[in-house]
Amino acid sequence: MEYPPRDGRGDRRPPRPWQERAGGGRSVPPRGTPRAGRPAPPRRSPAPPPDDEPTVRHRPARPAPAKSARPAKSPPPPPPRRRGSLRGPKVALAVVSALVMSLTGYAWAAMQGLVEGLTMADVISEEAGGDLPADGARDILLVGMDSRTDAQGNPLSEEMLAKLRAGVSDGELNTDTLIFVRIPNDGSKAVAVSLPRDSYVDIPGYGRHKINSAYARAKFDAMKRLKEEGLTDQRELEVRSNQEGAKTLIATVEQLTGATIDNYASINLLGFYDITRAIGGVEVCLKEATSDPYSGADFKAGRQTIAGFEALAFVRQRHGLLRGDLDRVVRQQVFMAGLARKVLSAGTLANPGKLSDLTEAIKKSVVLNQGWDILAFAQQLKGLTGGQIQFRTIPVENPEYETDDGTAIQIDPDDVRRFVGNMAGAPPAEQSKPAPPKGQITVDVHNASGINGLAGDVSATLTEQGFAQGEVGNATSRSNSLVRVPPGETASGREVVKALRADIEIEESSSVPAGHVDVLLAPDYSPQEAQEDSAAQTGDTSAGSAGAGQAAQAPARSPAKEPPITAEGVTCVN
Repeated sequence: MEYPPRDGRGDRRPPRPWQERAGGGRSVPPRGTPRAGRPAPPRRSPAPPPDDEPTVRHRPARPAPAKSARPAKSPPPPPPRRRGSLRGPKVALAVVSALVMSLTGYAWAAMQGLVEGLTMADVISEEAGGDLPADGARDILLVGMDSRTDAQGNPLSEEMLAKLRAGVSDGELNTDTLIFVRIPNDGSKAVAVSLPRDSYVDIPGYGRHKINSAYARAKFDAMKRLKEEGLTDQRELEVRSNQEGAKTLIATVEQLTGATIDNYASINLLGFYDITRAIGGVEVCLKEATSDPYSGADFKAGRQTIAGFEALAFVRQRHGLLRGDLDRVVRQQVFMAGLARKVLSAGTLANPGKLSDLTEAIKKSVVLNQGWDILAFAQQLKGLTGGQIQFRTIPVENPEYETDDGTAIQIDPDDVRRFVGNMAGAPPAEQSKPAPPKGQITVDVHNASGINGLAGDVSATLTEQGFAQGEVGNATSRSNSLVRVPPGETASGREVVKALRADIEIEESSSVPAGHVDVLLAPDYSPQEAQEDSAAQTGDTSAGSAGAGQAAQAPARSPAKEPPITAEGVTCVN
């Protein structure tokens, strides 16, 4: 079965294997439909969602990879997951290791050896990437694969699958960890944003589904087509269908975030296991002891160093956690931060044995996009320190959203795009004028947290500090707090955020009257005073009496807003 021509781009050339080893080897296939530059042009409309699923608004994005004609109903999702299967540990740690190990001269020789053996895939268009992306920042998609093969498409042994507690292969393949990384061209910082695997999004060509199924849906379609065309070599089937899966996943993330992905990296199960052992484990910290038979997690409270199976269980657990998958996302973030801290340490960088083990583990388990100059990228980041690597999560509307695919996480694509747009390295917004005196800033406070009296308490606090009191009321429930300001008045918003002593995003909005600042308080609202009080109580997160600083009494399932996780220190988590 042949692919149709792509919007005037002409017929596809004959398919060829999509993987090669860096530094030479097998030929690379033609790139898929080139993505638009920045901004991306409108994409073709996807196939109608099955079962009359609601439609969603779309940001212009590149077209999804072309696929052969399908029946009107989209293909069924992958078979249900065995409860004993590994679900969430596939963090893209190998890539993080490869990047952070290159930040000092100690690891340069090892880095060069690593690059010579990396597996590459042609999944990024020629318009993206480059030494200095045109929009001012490099956007990278890190993917943790629920794959039972290595980076070269070879199946893992039954013995290794048993060690990984992965169960038998049942045909499923999900991207259980998705992390969007933005790095300004000056290499001054890195912000890694987790995209929860159950986020309910529009997948180009397939309708609305959980984001972790995007890769699998396209891969299985491609696998079927390739078999119909007569391809029988299992390894070739794996690597070429993986290319189609990666392209569809990239298109999905681009549409969700409004960004253009410049680089792509994925890691499989084996990589997580090997890398954590190669560096001698990662230090983590838990607020309470935990035990979970599903993941195998069995940990004491406090600081501890984990590797191998224990590390898998740590980032895999969601049962028994207060916020389920959202707490698991935080687990993955602190583990990655700990990994970066460990690899950056002299104990790893100055140890030839550890560096050798680490590079070999990465070669076996990591796939990067063809054309990514890792050495040049490493040079760009060589001044980065642990405190400049931050981890965040996209805004979440409802973590228990019922869909035809089961319980999912509801998100607002507009909120996500605003969140990404406010990250470091985004194109500069209109220059803000200086903030006027506090008395000339009218602050409206709206309560979207479900915590009675919070808006009134915060409004009173701001009035005591000299701001003019504005409207106080309730707002539609939301997961993340936000300070909205009129265009050009961001400086006024900063003054309010400073007075609140909280980590709140600022957004310009034409709906806010001139001279006003609109504060939307969500369950994540946590002023610095409350955080310091909590720390002083050695892990006691319970709130005290009523007041603006008691927002920690959020509903159990709401996302908790904490100071950004960094690779500078050890953060205790649920």
